[in-house]
Amino acid sequence: MKRLSVDEAVDLIENTELNELGAMALSRKRELHPDKITTFIVDRNINYTNVCWVDCKFCAFYRHAKEEDAYVLSYEEIGKKIEELIAIGGTQILFQGGVHPKLKIEWYEQLVEFISTHYPTITIHGFSAVEIDYIAKISKISTKEVLKRLNKKGLFSMPGAGAEILSDRVRDIIAPRKCDTADWLRIHREAHEIGMKTTATMMFGTVETTREIVEHWEHIRDLQDATNGFRAFILWSFQGLNTRLASEHPEIIKQSSNQYLRLLAVSRLFLDNFKNIQSSWVTQGSYVGQLALLFGANDLGSTMMEENVVKAAGASFRMNQAQMIELIKDVGEFPAKRNTNYDILERF
Repeated sequence: MKRLSVDEAVDLIENTELNELGAMALSRKRELHPDKITTFIVDRNINYTNVCWVDCKFCAFYRHAKEEDAYVLSYEEIGKKIEELIAIGGTQILFQGGVHPKLKIEWYEQLVEFISTHYPTITIHGFSAVEIDYIAKISKISTKEVLKRLNKKGLFSMPGAGAEILSDRVRDIIAPRKCDTADWLRIHREAHEIGMKTTATMMFGTVETTREIVEHWEHIRDLQDATNGFRAFILWSFQGLNTRLASEHPEIIKQSSNQYLRLLAVSRLFLDNFKNIQSSWVTQGSYVGQLALLFGANDLGSTMMEENVVKAAGASFRMNQAQMIELIKDVGEFPAKRNTNYDILERF
C-alpha cells in the first residue's frame, strides 16, 4: 500500500465523505486484524498527585501545592486502589500525576519499587514524557537516566500523555511550560532505546490546524519507523468545561462526533506502522466509541475503574467489562481482554 503524504491526508480529512473514510479505514483494519478480535483492558487510572506547576490552560484537574484540595497519595492509599483493581481482574495501572515541583527521582524510584514488589501481577503504565522531563531537571540528571532508573525498579511501559498536538506553535498557546515537540519525541525515543514500550496520543480540538494534526502523525510515524517502540495510538477531543483555555479562546467549539471519526479513520490510513488504534469512548461516549470500531479502531481501551482528569473537564462517561463485551459483539466482532502488551488474556 502506498504511504499517504501529509497533503493527501489533509485532503482526505477535509474533503472526503465520512462513510467513504470509514470504509477505507475498516478495510485497512481488516488487513491488520483479519480475525476481527477487538480488545480491551481492565485497569485503573491512579493520579498519585494533583499538584502541578505547569498550569496547562486546557486542564481542570491540577492544583497548586498550597490549595486546600491538593494531595499526594500515600503508599497505603495507592496499595488499596491496586488491591481493588486486582479484585475485579485488573492487570494495569495508568499511573500519572501533575508535575509536582518538589518530587525528585528517589521518590519515584521508591514508589515504583513499592508497587512492583507488592503487586507483581500489575503492570505500571506510568509517567508521561512531561513528568520524565521535569524529574530529570529537578534531579539534575538526564531524561535517559531517569528512564533507566525507573525501568530498573519495575517501570516497563510509558503512556503518550503530554503530546497534545506536537506543534510548538500550538503548545506555546495551550501549554507553554510543557516540553516542546522535539523533547517529547526524544524522551519516547530514549524509552524505546532501553526496551521500554510506549503509546502515542493526540488531543485535538483546540487551536490547531488540520495540517498540524497530520504533521503530529508524521512525527510519530517517523519515530515508529526508527524504533518500532509505540504499542498504540490514542486520539481524543479537548474537553473544555472548567478550563482556562475555553474561556480565553471562545472561538474553540466542541468537536463533533463526525470530526472525531473522520480523524480516527485517516489516522488508521496514515499511521501504517501502528498495529493498534484505540477508541476513546471516555470522551466520545459508548455509542461513538462503538462506532469507532468501524472507523479503524481495533481496541476499546480501558474499563477505567477510576478516571479523574477528563472527568474534571466535563466528560463523565463510564463503562464496565460486560458493557464493553456487548458493544463489541454488537458490531460483529469478537471481544477479548488483553494486557498492556496487547497479549490476549481471555476471549468472550
